[in-house]
Amino acid sequence: MFEIRKAIEKDIPTIFDLIKKLAVYEKLEKDVITSENELKENIFTKNFAKVLIAEENEKPVGFALYFYNFSTFVGKPGLYLEDLFVEPECRGKGYGKALLIELSKIAEAENCGRFEWSVLDWNTLSIEFYKSLGAKPMDEWTVFRLDKEGISKLAKK
Repeated sequence: MFEIRKAIEKDIPTIFDLIKKLAVYEKLEKDVITSENELKENIFTKNFAKVLIAEENEKPVGFALYFYNFSTFVGKPGLYLEDLFVEPECRGKGYGKALLIELSKIAEAENCGRFEWSVLDWNTLSIEFYKSLGAKPMDEWTVFRLDKEGISKLAKK
């Protein structure tokens, strides 16, 4: 049996484990610098993000971590999917699609003007999957990022 549910605080070890597995898949293991305590504080105390857990026979097999942003042009909140991951052995069963459908339902219920996410450009399987669901790549946009050091340097100017 498959189920999607909202994560609760006791899911933090599971969420952290799935984040580390996602990092391995994306070849970004060195970039995981968070901890269970930091995730607990930022997700469940400060409410910066929300998490859905996908379960097969009550065993966690995937997750989606999202938060709300805001579009000045649309004048509405948007739902931003930060990460989506399904265990490799569970792929092809429709679990990723089910998580995206659930997120779309949340975005619709919250009257979001957009539902957006990023994908690594080498991940052609995911890109084709997202396109098959009607998602459109935003090729004319370039993502910029300041890391912690960059934030600190700019803040001091």
